[in-house]
Formats: sequence, structure tokens, C-alpha cells
Amino acid sequence: MESHDVTGADGHRERIVAAAARLLAEEGPDAVSTRAVSAAAGVQPPAIYRLFGDKQGLLDAVVADGFTSYLAGKTAQGPGDDPVEDLRTGWDLHIGLGLANPGLYTLMYGRYRPGAPSPAALAAFDVLAQHIRRIAEAGRLRMPEDRAAALVHAAGCGTTLTLIATPEDRRDPELSSTAREAVIAAITTDAPAATPGPVAAAVTLRAVLPQTDALTAPERGLMREWLDRIADRPR
Repeated sequence: MESHDVTGADGHRERIVAAAARLLAEEGPDAVSTRAVSAAAGVQPPAIYRLFGDKQGLLDAVVADGFTSYLAGKTAQGPGDDPVEDLRTGWDLHIGLGLANPGLYTLMYGRYRPGAPSPAALAAFDVLAQHIRRIAEAGRLRMPEDRAAALVHAAGCGTTLTLIATPEDRRDPELSSTAREAVIAAITTDAPAATPGPVAAAVTLRAVLPQTDALTAPERGLMREWLDRIADRPR
């Protein structure tokens, strides 16, 4: 009979997630069935339902575990002196993760679930948003932060999924770097302009607005509204 104490539950959870991750890496998402995972982990199927709710809950746990490790390594490096160069590094890490762990990556980004992104995907996007914010604070972002982050995200995911779907011997080795530089050119300037245009100036000021204590909260809200109108206005 299975133990129901906390230690036993934690041990079962770790063993089940590890078994599912092995099946995912070796055979792909379709191999991660409740029956196969329970056999590989040495537990009864009801343990999976008790700990994860259903198969989707188990898959979410596998993705979260894999991306927790990925994000820990990604954020441990700390920011560099050049936020645009940090964005390049982040892009390359993202592509590298997808190619090294195609099953995990496909679960995270390749299976559309309307309105229900995984917690791991949200955490990864938050790291990207922080990169974009630093570029804005440096006065080098040429469009609103949300749009820039969405563009980098879309291009990075599309590039990674395209490479995953292409046989390794047919992959274009320059595809990732070409896409990366095209996106960076679209969202950034080479250096802060001595006299930036109104959109670039509004984007930069909006990014650093939380750092000022010269305004009251209502005044910051009003300033933010004005900056939003300038930054988001079509050029």
C-alpha cells in the first residue's frame, strides 16, 4: 500500500516527473501516457492522478521542472553591460534549449492551449520582458515594450519550432542568427539618439518612470497615460 505521508508523496512526485521526463526526451510527447509513466516510475496509476490531477497536470509538472532548471541557469549569469548583447545571448539560449530538448520545448510552445499558457512559459516570457525593459531604460528601444517583447517571442518560438521540425542534416545553420539580427534591428537603435523622436523618448521615459519619487502616485498614473498615448501611436 502506498504511503500518504509528505515525504512519500514528494518522493513519488519526483520519481514520476523524472520518469515522464525520460520518456519525453527519448520518445516524444506521445509516449508520455499514464500507463507508461507509472510503469517507468514503479508506482500505480492512481498515484499520478492523486498527485497531478490528470495527464495534462503531469505534463505541466514536467515542463515546469525542465524550465525551472533552464531559467535558473539563464538568470544566474546576471545582466551584462550591454542589454542588447544580453538579448542576443538570451535568444541563443532559447534556441539551444529547443534543439537540445525538442520534446520539452514542443510541449511548452508547440501545443496551443487557448488562454492557458503554462506557468513555465509565463516565467520565460517574464525574463524576456526584463531584457526588453533594460533596453528601453538604456534609450535604445524604438517601439513599445509589449510589442517588442511579443515580436521577439514570436520570432524566437517560430525559429525554434522550424528548426526542430527540420531534419538535422537539412537545417540552415544561419537561420537563427539571421532571424535574431533582423528582430534586433527592428526593435532597437544602434545607440541612444542625442535627440530622440517622441516615440523613442516616451518609451524610454515610461521604462524609467517607476524609478522616480518626484511624482505622487496619481501623477505617475497620469504621466503613464500620456506616455502610453505617445509611445503606442502609429508612426
